Amino acid sequence: MISKIIIVAICLSVWLILPWPTAVRAGDSLGNDVSNGFVAGVTDLPLMPGLLEVREATLVFDKPDGRLVRAVATGIATVPAVWRFYEETLPQLGWRRLAKGRFSRDGERLAIEVEKNDSKLTVRFAIAPQSE
Repeated sequence: MISKIIIVAICLSVWLILPWPTAVRAGDSLGNDVSNGFVAGVTDLPLMPGLLEVREATLVFDKPDGRLVRAVATGIATVPAVWRFYEETLPQLGWRRLAKGRFSRDGERLAIEVEKNDSKLTVRFAIAPQSE
């Protein structure tokens, strides 16, 4: 009986300390936003002001033929504002627009998907080598 209680207590403790998926911004010790304005680990993929990156959903993987990046951000912006921001900003960073939400640069392709359900806006980013 005691061992079952100990096992339950350990499981509950581990469950309570595990991180829960949340949208986060980089901050200082006072909680002030000090975001660098880019998706974590990707210095050429800007994060639109008003969007918060879901850090737990970000994957950056360098391969010999290019990098794989998957990132998700949420916020309260409008869908047209997101499209306007990325269509104006990405060409300044060398990305060439192929179609709405599709860009290419230096052997890589970038896909952006924007979805709004009720008041929740979700933006998904994917970078991959053009060969894939």
